[in-house]
Amino acid sequence: MNSKEPSSKPDLYVIARIVKSLKEKNRMNKTALATSSGLAYDKLVRYLAWMSERGFAVVDEDGLVVLTEEGSEAYDDLVQWIMKYVGQLKFPRLGLRT
Repeated sequence: MNSKEPSSKPDLYVIARIVKSLKEKNRMNKTALATSSGLAYDKLVRYLAWMSERGFAVVDEDGLVVLTEEGSEAYDDLVQWIMKYVGQLKFPRLGLRT
């Protein structure tokens, strides 16, 4: 993603890291989510804007980021696609595998 504005073509592995963190913790504040997904805070905010526009995540009344049902399903679909065509789900920056 461009440093100045959200892209219509984000890095899907970054999206997957964000969603994986949300699936594990259920809801998180933005600072904790940035840390757990290995992103700078400002970059996380841009990705969350992209995700919110598409209905994948919302910020609740307490200011916590929550994954929507649609976001969870999109992640599952993405993981299945990666496993089918790439062979493994690997988050290069963090070295995590699922």
